[in-house]
Amino acid sequence: MEFGFYLPSSGPTAQPEPLAEIARRGDRLGFHCMVAGDHILVPKSVDSPYPYTVGGVFSGAPSGEYFEQLTLLTFLAGITQHIRLVPSVMIVPYRNPLLAAKILATIDVLSNGRLTLGVGVGWMEEEFQALNAPPFAERGAVTNEYIQAFKELWTADNPTFNGKYYQFSDINFLPKPVQKPHPPIWVGGQSRRAIRRAAELGNGWHPVGTIPAAPMEPEDLAQDLVRLRRYAEEAGRDPAELDVAMKAPLYDPDIAGSGSRRRFAGEPEQVLQDIQTYADVGVTHIIFDIRSDDLNQTTDRMAWFADDIMAQA
Repeated sequence: MEFGFYLPSSGPTAQPEPLAEIARRGDRLGFHCMVAGDHILVPKSVDSPYPYTVGGVFSGAPSGEYFEQLTLLTFLAGITQHIRLVPSVMIVPYRNPLLAAKILATIDVLSNGRLTLGVGVGWMEEEFQALNAPPFAERGAVTNEYIQAFKELWTADNPTFNGKYYQFSDINFLPKPVQKPHPPIWVGGQSRRAIRRAAELGNGWHPVGTIPAAPMEPEDLAQDLVRLRRYAEEAGRDPAELDVAMKAPLYDPDIAGSGSRRRFAGEPEQVLQDIQTYADVGVTHIIFDIRSDDLNQTTDRMAWFADDIMAQA
């Protein structure tokens, strides 16, 4: 099992010095990866239902504060050595695919091959409209096509692509990513279409779990993984080569829900048992949300996790 953590996206720790301290600390402690979310802007009025809260309300709407995701990861790539950099997830239709492929290849080269690309189709229609992105209703098809375009640009000596949403030919595209054939692609989303996209186009599935809006108990995840493996086999791919990288909260020990302990809450032995339960089902990576508005609290939790959890897992 490999472990990662969320980077702060707003508040006092979403500033250059705290972000640098968190990234360097994660690198020294041996975390596998750090992840950054993707909003280029947040419209003042958001009616689109947010898929990760029970009421569908987006908690990030009031401030609208977000660094541009790929720029942030480039900054952190330059001050770390080992930890992997994960856009989680990059909303694929938001960016011109040729430009996005170039930025991502640049990150991979400058970081000496530490990029893992998390991708998603997006959920906020208002942001699509503000960015003049491709039609929201066609975002799944657009994402599939752009991922295929990325791979062509990253691997072909003479990249050529003739899609419905984007075309290119007679171009040079250098440098190529360090990782061959290309950086790993983790596909986010909980739907059957997302699982199929992961099986057919990705190197892993990247769901969110153990939150009230998406509990993803082990038995439910096991059913999804049966589907993932079947889709991979139908696509002529080896299911054993696919990562399962789940994002989850890391609760304080005294947090409980519905009168019982939540997953990933409690004493180290309890958290370790939860990790083992998900590992037994097939999870290969867990990325925990350890964010806090207090830098010392964040780094203390990172150190606790490294000492009491990672060292024992």
